[in-house]
Amino acid sequence: MRLSSFVGACALVLGVPALASAQGQKFAYVNSAAILQSAPGRADAEAQFDKDMTSMRAAVQKLSDSLNTLQETYAKEEVSLSPAAKETRLKTLREKQADYQERVQKMQEQAQAREAELMQPIMDNVRRALDDLRAEGGFAFIFDVANGSLIVSADKNLDITDRVVAKLRLSAPKAAPAAKPAPAGPTSAPAGLNTKKPPTA
Repeated sequence: MRLSSFVGACALVLGVPALASAQGQKFAYVNSAAILQSAPGRADAEAQFDKDMTSMRAAVQKLSDSLNTLQETYAKEEVSLSPAAKETRLKTLREKQADYQERVQKMQEQAQAREAELMQPIMDNVRRALDDLRAEGGFAFIFDVANGSLIVSADKNLDITDRVVAKLRLSAPKAAPAAKPAPAGPTSAPAGLNTKKPPTA
Protein backbone atom coordinates (compact mmCIF):
# COMPACT_ATOMS: atom_id res chain seq x y z
CA MET A 1 0.00 0.00 0.00
CA ARG A 2 1.37 3.31 -1.00
CA LEU A 3 0.53 6.92 -0.33
CA SER A 4 -0.81 7.50 -3.82
CA SER A 5 -4.39 7.50 -2.54
CA PHE A 6 -3.78 10.99 -1.13
CA VAL A 7 -2.83 12.65 -4.42
CA GLY A 8 -6.33 13.99 -4.92
CA ALA A 9 -6.61 15.41 -1.42
CA CYS A 10 -5.11 18.77 -2.37
CA ALA A 11 -7.26 19.23 -5.46
CA LEU A 12 -8.51 22.78 -5.92
CA VAL A 13 -10.85 22.20 -8.80
CA LEU A 14 -13.16 25.12 -8.24
CA GLY A 15 -14.15 25.58 -11.84
CA VAL A 16 -17.50 27.27 -12.35
CA PRO A 17 -18.15 28.08 -16.03
CA ALA A 18 -19.89 31.35 -15.24
CA LEU A 19 -16.87 32.59 -13.28
CA ALA A 20 -14.37 31.72 -15.98
CA SER A 21 -15.60 34.58 -18.15
CA ALA A 22 -15.40 37.22 -15.44
CA GLN A 23 -13.17 40.09 -16.52
CA GLY A 24 -10.20 41.20 -14.43
CA GLN A 25 -9.74 37.87 -12.67
CA LYS A 26 -6.48 35.93 -12.80
CA PHE A 27 -6.36 32.18 -12.94
CA ALA A 28 -3.65 29.57 -12.59
CA TYR A 29 -3.49 25.82 -12.38
CA VAL A 30 -1.38 23.09 -10.81
CA ASN A 31 -0.92 19.37 -11.10
CA SER A 32 -1.45 18.11 -7.55
CA ALA A 33 -0.01 14.68 -8.40
CA ALA A 34 3.29 16.26 -9.49
CA ILE A 35 3.34 18.49 -6.41
CA LEU A 36 2.88 15.62 -3.98
CA GLN A 37 5.40 13.50 -5.85
CA SER A 38 8.05 16.16 -5.19
CA ALA A 39 6.81 17.49 -1.85
CA PRO A 40 9.47 17.50 0.88
CA GLY A 41 8.81 14.78 3.43
CA ARG A 42 6.74 12.59 1.15
CA ALA A 43 9.45 9.97 0.61
CA ASP A 44 10.13 9.81 4.35
CA ALA A 45 6.41 9.48 5.09
CA GLU A 46 6.08 6.69 2.57
CA ALA A 47 9.11 4.86 3.99
CA GLN A 48 7.71 5.18 7.51
CA PHE A 49 4.34 3.91 6.32
CA ASP A 50 5.91 0.86 4.70
CA LYS A 51 7.86 0.20 7.89
CA ASP A 52 4.73 0.50 10.04
CA MET A 53 2.86 -1.86 7.76
CA THR A 54 5.44 -4.66 7.96
CA SER A 55 3.98 -6.26 11.08
CA MET A 56 0.43 -5.76 9.79
CA ARG A 57 1.23 -7.51 6.53
CA ALA A 58 2.79 -10.37 8.47
CA ALA A 59 -0.33 -10.69 10.62
CA VAL A 60 -2.59 -10.78 7.56
CA GLN A 61 -0.38 -13.41 5.93
CA LYS A 62 -0.48 -15.54 9.08
CA LEU A 63 -4.28 -15.38 9.20
CA SER A 64 -4.50 -16.25 5.51
CA ASP A 65 -2.13 -19.20 5.86
CA SER A 66 -4.08 -20.55 8.83
CA LEU A 67 -7.36 -20.31 6.95
CA ASN A 68 -5.88 -21.97 3.86
CA THR A 69 -4.56 -24.84 5.99
CA LEU A 70 -8.00 -25.44 7.47
CA GLN A 71 -9.60 -25.43 4.03
CA GLU A 72 -7.01 -27.82 2.59
CA THR A 73 -7.33 -30.18 5.54
CA TYR A 74 -11.10 -30.23 5.21
CA ALA A 75 -10.90 -30.91 1.47
CA LYS A 76 -8.65 -33.93 2.10
CA GLU A 77 -10.77 -35.37 4.89
CA GLU A 78 -14.23 -34.49 3.57
CA VAL A 79 -14.96 -37.87 1.99
CA SER A 80 -14.31 -39.71 5.26
CA LEU A 81 -16.37 -37.43 7.47
CA SER A 82 -19.86 -38.18 8.66
CA PRO A 83 -22.61 -35.65 7.78
CA ALA A 84 -22.57 -34.34 11.35
CA ALA A 85 -18.79 -33.98 11.32
CA LYS A 86 -18.93 -32.22 7.95
CA GLU A 87 -21.46 -29.72 9.27
CA THR A 88 -19.30 -29.06 12.33
CA ARG A 89 -16.16 -28.54 10.26
CA LEU A 90 -17.98 -26.33 7.76
CA LYS A 91 -19.35 -24.22 10.59
CA THR A 92 -15.84 -23.79 11.95
CA LEU A 93 -14.57 -22.80 8.51
CA ARG A 94 -17.33 -20.23 8.06
CA GLU A 95 -16.56 -18.73 11.47
CA LYS A 96 -12.84 -18.57 10.65
CA GLN A 97 -13.56 -16.93 7.31
CA ALA A 98 -15.80 -14.32 8.93
CA ASP A 99 -13.18 -13.65 11.60
CA TYR A 100 -10.50 -13.29 8.93
CA GLN A 101 -12.53 -10.82 6.90
CA GLU A 102 -13.38 -8.77 9.99
CA ARG A 103 -9.77 -8.57 11.16
CA VAL A 104 -8.47 -7.70 7.71
CA GLN A 105 -11.08 -4.93 7.45
CA LYS A 106 -9.93 -3.49 10.79
CA MET A 107 -6.31 -3.63 9.67
CA GLN A 108 -7.17 -1.80 6.47
CA GLU A 109 -8.90 0.92 8.48
CA GLN A 110 -5.85 1.21 10.74
CA ALA A 111 -3.61 1.46 7.69
CA GLN A 112 -5.73 4.22 6.18
CA ALA A 113 -5.71 6.14 9.46
CA ARG A 114 -1.92 5.84 9.70
CA GLU A 115 -1.53 6.92 6.09
CA ALA A 116 -3.66 10.01 6.73
CA GLU A 117 -1.69 10.81 9.88
CA LEU A 118 1.63 10.68 8.05
CA MET A 119 0.38 12.71 5.09
CA GLN A 120 -1.44 15.44 7.04
CA PRO A 121 1.62 17.66 7.69
CA ILE A 122 2.56 17.43 4.01
CA MET A 123 -0.96 18.27 2.91
CA ASP A 124 -1.02 21.24 5.29
CA ASN A 125 2.24 22.54 3.79
CA VAL A 126 0.89 22.16 0.25
CA ARG A 127 -2.28 24.02 1.19
CA ARG A 128 -0.28 26.87 2.75
CA ALA A 129 1.97 27.12 -0.31
CA LEU A 130 -1.05 27.26 -2.62
CA ASP A 131 -2.76 29.90 -0.49
CA ASP A 132 0.43 31.99 -0.35
CA LEU A 133 0.98 31.82 -4.11
CA ARG A 134 -2.65 32.61 -4.80
CA ALA A 135 -2.38 35.73 -2.65
CA GLU A 136 1.05 36.73 -4.03
CA GLY A 137 -0.05 36.28 -7.63
CA GLY A 138 -3.47 37.83 -7.17
CA PHE A 139 -5.17 34.72 -8.53
CA ALA A 140 -8.92 34.38 -8.11
CA PHE A 141 -8.72 30.61 -8.54
CA ILE A 142 -6.09 27.92 -8.75
CA PHE A 143 -7.35 24.88 -10.62
CA ASP A 144 -6.05 21.34 -10.35
CA VAL A 145 -5.52 19.50 -13.65
CA ALA A 146 -4.89 16.13 -12.01
CA ASN A 147 -7.44 13.40 -11.36
CA GLY A 148 -9.81 13.84 -14.25
CA SER A 149 -10.15 17.61 -14.31
CA LEU A 150 -12.68 18.99 -16.78
CA ILE A 151 -10.06 21.44 -18.12
CA VAL A 152 -9.20 20.11 -21.58
CA SER A 153 -6.85 22.90 -22.74
CA ALA A 154 -4.91 25.61 -20.94
CA ASP A 155 -2.08 28.07 -21.43
CA LYS A 156 1.06 26.43 -20.03
CA ASN A 157 2.20 29.85 -18.80
CA LEU A 158 -0.57 29.62 -16.20
CA ASP A 159 0.90 26.40 -14.77
CA ILE A 160 2.40 27.26 -11.37
CA THR A 161 3.15 23.67 -10.32
CA ASP A 162 6.91 24.28 -10.30
CA ARG A 163 6.46 27.43 -8.23
CA VAL A 164 4.49 25.50 -5.62
CA VAL A 165 7.19 22.81 -5.45
CA ALA A 166 9.92 25.46 -5.15
CA LYS A 167 8.04 27.20 -2.35
CA LEU A 168 7.59 23.91 -0.51
CA ARG A 169 11.32 23.20 -0.74
CA LEU A 170 12.20 26.65 0.52
CA SER A 171 9.92 26.26 3.51
CA ALA A 172 11.12 22.72 4.32
CA PRO A 173 13.02 22.41 7.62
CA LYS A 174 16.77 22.66 7.15
CA ALA A 175 18.90 19.68 8.07
CA ALA A 176 20.53 19.92 11.48
CA PRO A 177 24.20 20.97 11.34
CA ALA A 178 26.73 18.16 11.69
CA ALA A 179 28.01 17.59 15.20
CA LYS A 180 31.45 18.99 15.96
CA PRO A 181 34.15 16.33 16.10
CA ALA A 182 35.21 15.24 19.57
CA PRO A 183 38.53 16.63 20.79
CA ALA A 184 41.54 14.41 20.19
CA GLY A 185 43.03 12.45 23.05
CA PRO A 186 41.55 10.29 25.80
CA THR A 187 38.53 11.56 27.67
CA SER A 188 37.20 10.43 31.01
CA ALA A 189 33.57 9.72 31.73
CA PRO A 190 31.80 11.61 34.53
CA ALA A 191 31.94 9.91 37.90
CA GLY A 192 29.36 7.18 38.34
CA LEU A 193 28.77 6.66 34.62
CA ASN A 194 29.06 3.04 33.52
CA THR A 195 30.84 3.05 30.19
CA LYS A 196 30.56 -0.69 29.61
CA LYS A 197 28.20 -1.69 26.86
CA PRO A 198 25.25 -3.84 27.97
CA PRO A 199 25.33 -7.41 26.65
CA THR A 200 23.47 -7.84 23.40
CA ALA A 201 20.78 -10.43 23.02
